[in-house]
Amino acid sequence: MTTAEIATIQDEVKALARERDAVILAHNYQVPEVQDVADFVGDSLGLSREAAATDSEAIVFCGVHFMAETAKILSPDKTVLIPDLDAGCSLAASITAEQLRDWKAEHPGAVVVSYVNTTAEVKAESDYCCTSGNAKAVVEAIPADREILFLPDMFLGIWLERVTGRKLTIWLGECHVHAGIRPADIERWQDEAPDAELLVHPECGCASQCMAFGNERTHILSTEVMINFARDSSKSRFLVATETGILHRLNKEAPGKRFEAVSERAICKYMKMITLEKLHASLRDWKHEVTVEPEIAARARGAIERMVAIS
Repeated sequence: MTTAEIATIQDEVKALARERDAVILAHNYQVPEVQDVADFVGDSLGLSREAAATDSEAIVFCGVHFMAETAKILSPDKTVLIPDLDAGCSLAASITAEQLRDWKAEHPGAVVVSYVNTTAEVKAESDYCCTSGNAKAVVEAIPADREILFLPDMFLGIWLERVTGRKLTIWLGECHVHAGIRPADIERWQDEAPDAELLVHPECGCASQCMAFGNERTHILSTEVMINFARDSSKSRFLVATETGILHRLNKEAPGKRFEAVSERAICKYMKMITLEKLHASLRDWKHEVTVEPEIAARARGAIERMVAIS
């Protein structure tokens, strides 16, 4: 589409949102034209909190399915729409509630900590949820004599072991995009861009190696903290190891600075499934509604609330 065509659809989306009393939320990894029309852009839990705080009757969640579910869990009385039902998540799909129940049965008495990148059913089987930003605080709040089952991201789990000194029992799941950012990508940039700050998401397959660098210009951060760090830093060049969609927001919030993807391959096809046209259709035709069975939602909400009480 031309710039003018994009602007026309964005104006129509905003008008439909006002008419329908809907708030539009977009994840950091969404395509630029969707981010630019959203009321709020951020990480999955931050957006769900924005949703819960809004007075709007409806939420249109431009992200992947587990994020829309989380918004519904935290806002049970609101209508939650997702513009494409097929927008899934390889990490969330790496463990089912049945698999988690079997795993718990093998480790009686263990405390279950689930990354927010999980389905509602998995959250409902968990003791705590966590984000990449507060996982360390959640793990450290659990008594040292309790076994912790951490799921589903193994790279985030390995990073947590390093920063907390705790031994975790870790589910061997991964985000295929973050897992694809490998140590070789980091080594190349360390050589080619010695002047740049390196911002690394802990889900990345290179995160443990980055910790081994131990240098002052390597920072392992959640996506939201990456934004704040880059905006507040006096540095001018940053290498970013996460899904490439975040570069759009970084460039908007820290203008005049240089941001480069550590890996141009780090593109999530599921995050790119929601287009401006699908967002327009979702508001126009009131589709696709996301629901969570009340009993599951109540149990999942408990795991989220226990996390919030800590962090």
